[in-house]
Amino acid sequence: MALWAAMLGFMLDAMDVLLYSFALQSIRAEFGLTNEQAGLVFTYTLVASAFGGIASGLLADRIGRQKTLIFTILLYSVASGGSATAGSLGELLFWRSLVGLGLGAEWSAGAVLVAEYWPSEKRARAISLMQSGWAIGYILAAIVAATVLPSYGWRAMFWIGVLPALLTVWIRRNVPEPPVWRNRTEAAGSFGEIFQGPLLRVTVIATGLATAVLFAYWGVFTWLPGFLAAPVDKGGAGFGIVKTSGWIIAMQMGAFAGYNCFGLLADRLGRRMAFAIYVVCAAVMTLAYGSAPRWAGESAPTVLLVAGPLLGFFGTGFFALFGTMLAELYPTRVRGAGQGFVYNFGRGLSALAPLTVGVVADRSGLDLALVLNAGYFLLGAGLVFLLPETKDRRLEG
Repeated sequence: MALWAAMLGFMLDAMDVLLYSFALQSIRAEFGLTNEQAGLVFTYTLVASAFGGIASGLLADRIGRQKTLIFTILLYSVASGGSATAGSLGELLFWRSLVGLGLGAEWSAGAVLVAEYWPSEKRARAISLMQSGWAIGYILAAIVAATVLPSYGWRAMFWIGVLPALLTVWIRRNVPEPPVWRNRTEAAGSFGEIFQGPLLRVTVIATGLATAVLFAYWGVFTWLPGFLAAPVDKGGAGFGIVKTSGWIIAMQMGAFAGYNCFGLLADRLGRRMAFAIYVVCAAVMTLAYGSAPRWAGESAPTVLLVAGPLLGFFGTGFFALFGTMLAELYPTRVRGAGQGFVYNFGRGLSALAPLTVGVVADRSGLDLALVLNAGYFLLGAGLVFLLPETKDRRLEG
């Protein structure tokens, strides 16, 4: 029940967040935004997610994982509905920032909830299944965009994002707090503890790792629908929104498989080796995918369709490392704080990625802007080996 709760929460969170990516071109047209301004909206979302995730981790250590998860789902659901009422860029920034708070907060609460319920030998697989909810949410966003956006507009899409609030009723009735937290022998630690003693090195390196790969991810996947839909002379693939949704669905099916295969590899090969394999392959696929319109010519649509699932597989599947490995690196009294800070502070720093891609796209085209993110994937492959291997580590109260 804990796994399903966290997975469904993350899935619907992804849908609410990524609806903006599909609505991006319509919102640009209505508000007269440049690529840079459109990227700024998602940058606000990611910055807010850092604060939401850190606050959620601290809250989860004090009031419980389940209660915090319920609150975060309500937050991003209401904020999605608020986005539909935006009448200006300022109002849109406000509501999408609240969606971002919910995005960071949901992951922090959900990941630690699952990690504390599942044994070490299956923990990576459970966290991977939870993370795979993101791929399903991306697919849902694509389906909503293809069916709702052409006929009813982008505001109707955001109203659909209110529906996840209903999930909180089921969670309240069916998901108790994990025994590791209920039976803990120490009170919640202070936030400063994750920056002291041996935990300081873990926090610094893990935050650098999260920043690198999150920058690459958001730099690529925030703009991917826009890249596929943008005209060829602007560095895009020249697809319409309906065709773009089909390509995105194929890619996220690959992502779903990537998440779950990562869990199997991480439980067998170790957390670090599985992660390194994924992010190196993600760098290669980013180079190939972003540059396809230039070198593939008339075959570009076929190349993008075939390469898309591979980009989704390697470019997103590795994220289960953070829910798994961070839980194993921090003790129970500060597990929520440690996971919440590392992943979400890294996400906050990576908020510059959508804006950076927008700036480069305005000058050099979207294809070149996407390709530049490959270097951040490679940086992550090196940083992960500076952390200790945590395979088979048990979580104690």
